Amino acid sequence: MNKELYENEKVNLSEANVGSEVKLTNEEINEKYKKGEVRIITEQARYPLSTIVNMVNSEDYILNPEFQRRHRWDTTRKSRLIESFIMNVPIPPIFLYEREYSVYEVMDGLQRLTAISQFYEDKFALQDLVEWKELNGFKYSKLPEQIKKGIDRRYISSIILLQETAKSEAEANRLKQLVFERINSGGEKLKAQEIRNALFPGGLNNITISLSRNEYFCKLWNIPEPDETELQTGQARQEVIENKYFKDMSDAELVLRFFAYRQIDQWQGNTMEYFLDEFLKKGNEQFNEGVLNSLKELFNNTVKFAFDLFGEKAFWLHRKREDKWFHYERPTKILYDPLMQVLASNLDKKEDILAKKENIVAGIENLHKDSFESFKGRDTNKTKVTERIDVLNNYLNSFLNE
Repeated sequence: MNKELYENEKVNLSEANVGSEVKLTNEEINEKYKKGEVRIITEQARYPLSTIVNMVNSEDYILNPEFQRRHRWDTTRKSRLIESFIMNVPIPPIFLYEREYSVYEVMDGLQRLTAISQFYEDKFALQDLVEWKELNGFKYSKLPEQIKKGIDRRYISSIILLQETAKSEAEANRLKQLVFERINSGGEKLKAQEIRNALFPGGLNNITISLSRNEYFCKLWNIPEPDETELQTGQARQEVIENKYFKDMSDAELVLRFFAYRQIDQWQGNTMEYFLDEFLKKGNEQFNEGVLNSLKELFNNTVKFAFDLFGEKAFWLHRKREDKWFHYERPTKILYDPLMQVLASNLDKKEDILAKKENIVAGIENLHKDSFESFKGRDTNKTKVTERIDVLNNYLNSFLNE
């Protein structure tokens, strides 16, 4: 298992009664409803499209640039939105959360707001319109006068979750998570890390995102590495945006798992998703700059160690199918989670381990075969991860003890 945690790294995750049922009488249920418990307080607003540029650039509206970066609409989709406004097609409302008085988080609708703002700023020309093909190639400033006036008359609606919805910050986070998950339950469902990124901003969340672009991590998970443009501007190229791990933030979740599993003893029997949620929230609140820098260095050193030792196949498992063994030609969490923990705890022995690299790599197929029961299936629960850590740790130490 891992060596001692850094100072101030340990988090305290209290076990919650997830899924437990409370029995109430009908009278008690009616009383709970009348008291307004678990009831969202909202108000509605309408914003003229011409005001959206100021909204997007205002400090009073908090946008999530990482979500935008990974889910960037192409010009066709932006254009179709503008065409919908020209035709007066009803557009779903955006959802805002009142973080403090008159300061709002954009919970849902960021891409619509961004597309409108960019159109008014002449950052793209309309293309692939269906009903108004005559306007293809036009930017906002060059539109015919009546079309421009028509767009300027349009509004986008919003539903605002007011601050008084919750009596405490913890309750606010819970209700915000509840609402966010429900409004995103239709269409393409957001993955767990996308929801965490939207709901739990902070220092730990930021480093999971930045570390997911580590060059060795990208090589090991078949994610296109950042180019000079991305390094300088933060804007990823299209092949990166389309990568399955980058697109749904699975890459950032993998980094988060590495940090969370360092404290796997804190996992108290709830789901992995709940464990990661709570760890991220606590880490954002608790980890100071010193802890975050230590964690960044640890991740960077560990993932490079994995690459130096096993190359691009570090997280490839040998699998058995129809009595035949084969190398699974893609990385798996089954191997990533425990191997990263073992390598992190053996960084001080890195040179000794690399000196035995040839024998270690040569024996890995037999290890996977001999430990098939430990690595089969897709379970990444506490018991299985701990078991795999022990298997891999014993394997590496067997070479050091020769």
